[in-house]
Amino acid sequence: MKKYLLAFFFAVLATSASAQFEKYTSYLNTSLTGLNLSYSKNSKVTFGLQATGGFFFEDAWMLYGRFGYDHQFVRNGTDVNDVKLGAGVRYYIRQNGLYLNMGLQYEHRGVNDNYVQLTPEIGYCFYLNHHLSIEPAVYYDLCLNDFSGGSTVGLKLGFGFYF
Repeated sequence: MKKYLLAFFFAVLATSASAQFEKYTSYLNTSLTGLNLSYSKNSKVTFGLQATGGFFFEDAWMLYGRFGYDHQFVRNGTDVNDVKLGAGVRYYIRQNGLYLNMGLQYEHRGVNDNYVQLTPEIGYCFYLNHHLSIEPAVYYDLCLNDFSGGSTVGLKLGFGFYF
């Protein structure tokens, strides 16, 4: 009996999860970013907040815009604040909740540093219900104008809303 109930539960989850990726669905997300995976020698801890808004222009394909803020606690005591603005496209692999992002963003770091970055990301959607999800992800901000000083790797934990 338990096997049949479990199979029915997963079948219901699989059929209801596909509706989030339909054409003309809108998306909002807030995320905690950074979580200290950067390979920079100067940075002790990085913590950030990010807001993302998107629109599904085709089933499983979303265009998004993003705004982010990061605070880096640096070893020499001069903490750094980053502001990021970007856009990109996300593809959802329907069968398992996995998604892939590719974007481009502008980052203003500290006082004088300005970076342009490619932002590949891979994540997973854990659906709480038809409209809400928890989305952990791994991202890499690949800096195009200062590879060693402006590139970062990180984890993010987001809360998504599909409507």
